[in-house]
Amino acid sequence: MPGYDLKSLNLPKIIGRALPAAARVLETPLAGPLALRKLLADAGVTAWRDLATDHPPAFTSRSPAPGADDAPEPVPLAAPGGAGGFGPYATAADYTRQYAQGGPGPEDAAARALAAIRDSRGLNHFVSVHEEDVMGQARASAARWAAGRPLSPLDGVPVAVKDEVDVVGYPTFVGTAFLGKTPAAADATSVARLRAAGALILGKAAMHEIGINPTGQNVHTGAAKNPWDPARDTGGSSSGPAGAVAAGVCPVALGADGGGSIRIPAALCGLVGLKPTWGRVSEHGAFPLCWSMAHLGPIAVSVPDAAAAYLAMAGPDPADVNTLDQPPPSLGRFGDRDLSGLSVGVYEPWFSHADPRIVAACRAGISRLSEAGARIVKVQVPDLDAQRVAHVVIILAEMAAAMAKYRAFLRRMAPTVRINLAVARALLATDYVHALRWRGAAMEIWRGVFSQVDALATPATAITAPLIPPGGDEYGWSDLAAVTELMRFVFPGNLCGLPGISFPVGLDENSLPMGMQLYGPWWREDLILRMADAACEPMPGKPKAYFPVLEG
Repeated sequence: MPGYDLKSLNLPKIIGRALPAAARVLETPLAGPLALRKLLADAGVTAWRDLATDHPPAFTSRSPAPGADDAPEPVPLAAPGGAGGFGPYATAADYTRQYAQGGPGPEDAAARALAAIRDSRGLNHFVSVHEEDVMGQARASAARWAAGRPLSPLDGVPVAVKDEVDVVGYPTFVGTAFLGKTPAAADATSVARLRAAGALILGKAAMHEIGINPTGQNVHTGAAKNPWDPARDTGGSSSGPAGAVAAGVCPVALGADGGGSIRIPAALCGLVGLKPTWGRVSEHGAFPLCWSMAHLGPIAVSVPDAAAAYLAMAGPDPADVNTLDQPPPSLGRFGDRDLSGLSVGVYEPWFSHADPRIVAACRAGISRLSEAGARIVKVQVPDLDAQRVAHVVIILAEMAAAMAKYRAFLRRMAPTVRINLAVARALLATDYVHALRWRGAAMEIWRGVFSQVDALATPATAITAPLIPPGGDEYGWSDLAAVTELMRFVFPGNLCGLPGISFPVGLDENSLPMGMQLYGPWWREDLILRMADAACEPMPGKPKAYFPVLEG
């Protein structure tokens, strides 16, 4: 069996005025092809083209639903409770407990959340908020609580929505300066289901332009700043949702994940980020950036809050054919922290390929799983670098196809976006087919892993939140070495459609959050939520930029 083959890369950073120049070079007919050939070689695509696989193409990561004997029992679509505050944060259960006990109600919470949004403008977490609409939602929630008829345990809980997802009455900019000219006429299915549960939709949260990088940079709205240290990046592309939750503005946000874009910012911001199985949560109403890899899911202050939002959104949707053949959403035995009879795999070379402080914190998370009764098993996951490149090829090719109709707006995109799209356009049709074949092979590899263990553990990222470089607000930045470190553990989840969850395991000596990740078999969100609940480590202290909305 081949050995571990992922590598750390030593690639140059490009910051400031050099970025637009680099974009222009790649777009020229003479110098562009030569530079792009070098970039594809550096990314490993050139060598990967010769890496054979006999597997037929897998056009999506659809995996058959488990049989009745293998699926967890369905549970009522209600949110799990919580035992109180999670580190510095108020959970959804804290909000609704206060409402139920006659304390300050949803209108007070909404007003304080809106004040926090105004006070945190310099963090660049929100792109549009309709205050009158938010207060109207809050009044309706307050009336339900007064009548003793809340819609769910999320009724009156503030929720932010990534700018990639439609919210009625709001433009969907997708992080650009040219989309979103007309407000959305209807909610995306995910938003409609949160609204049906009574959640207060606060507005649209920022994202990296078209979600093409796992950072919080955006030259149109300003780089999203990490509340734990505003000099640092939130991660992305769900930068605004993670930033808003980490700052205490809301306990839950809706993110999107095509290449770690929920899990990475959750990890860098000390939060829980759940990427469900591909096809578990409807994509209807989300901008179609990378249709065979896109996932919607929650970013939250705690595992119970993530479970609550997931359960509210999951399930079949006639408007999204990819959601129709799925087992009933379930939380199984969530809340039972006795993990006896369950096993967690560790691929040691992969697990240890991160900052030593992160590795140590994640080993402590493994110890908590073991103490809860889980059996820790050493496993192997072959061909990780082939999986990495296959993910890069598919997501870039699909994004290039999605944005092809907007070529007239190319010069209005950020230089880093133009660079990524130039690389995407240099890919061949044969590259895309080869990547689909490698996706099929990778899914077989992961079926083999989950024939041995119930879940597999890794760090969530290999580094903590990077500094935002000088000039990052105006021009953005390109740091491919850091991107590789941020994405080292996330790509199989998108390539193969596996459910994955990142969750906090403490702070390093610079008070920066560190995250751990669990992957589970397709459709078994209940397993990884239950395990994460046992292994999660509440954040000590509080972020530097913190707005205690529930406390006033």
